[in-house]
Amino acid sequence: MAGLDKIIDHIKNDADRSANEIIDGAKSEADRIISAAKAEAKKQCDYLEAQSKSAVADTIKRGDSAAELKEKRMILEAKQEIIDQVISDALVHLEGLPEGEYFDAILKMVGKYSLAKEGEIVFSQKDKNRLPSGFEAKIKDALNGKPGAQLTISNNTRNIKSGFVLVYGDIEENCSFEAIFAELHDTLQDKVGAMLFE
Repeated sequence: MAGLDKIIDHIKNDADRSANEIIDGAKSEADRIISAAKAEAKKQCDYLEAQSKSAVADTIKRGDSAAELKEKRMILEAKQEIIDQVISDALVHLEGLPEGEYFDAILKMVGKYSLAKEGEIVFSQKDKNRLPSGFEAKIKDALNGKPGAQLTISNNTRNIKSGFVLVYGDIEENCSFEAIFAELHDTLQDKVGAMLFE
């Protein structure tokens, strides 16, 4: 019986030793796996953090670019509004000139826009009613530099605010201040923009 107990003890000791070796090996392998997993996790975290920082930097950069573009667009729109207002104010000022200056401006325009042939000059009812005396003679003087140019004041009127319309048979030239400002709008914008912002 004592021999049997010895054998059992020996087997038990071998089993314990074997179990301890397996447990120690398993612990060692587990430590190695955990250590490798931690290293991989750190590597992944570092990579994700770098990607995140890069993405944030790109987002900030895009945001800054978008904000800069928006600011430039807003400045451009504000400049455009100012230019349009200056042109609009100039038209209102021209239309509201004192009578003498107003008709002097009309005479300069007649000299510039009339053709070297016979025609009529048509005014609005308001301007026709306030034409200075002897104005037709002044029109003739304004045409002096154009051979063959002759304008008579029409009995008709046009629905225009200011300026005049030249009529040469079937051809009409709208020389209302509004039409001239519309025709020269781009040129006026450039000139006003250059005066204000350069």
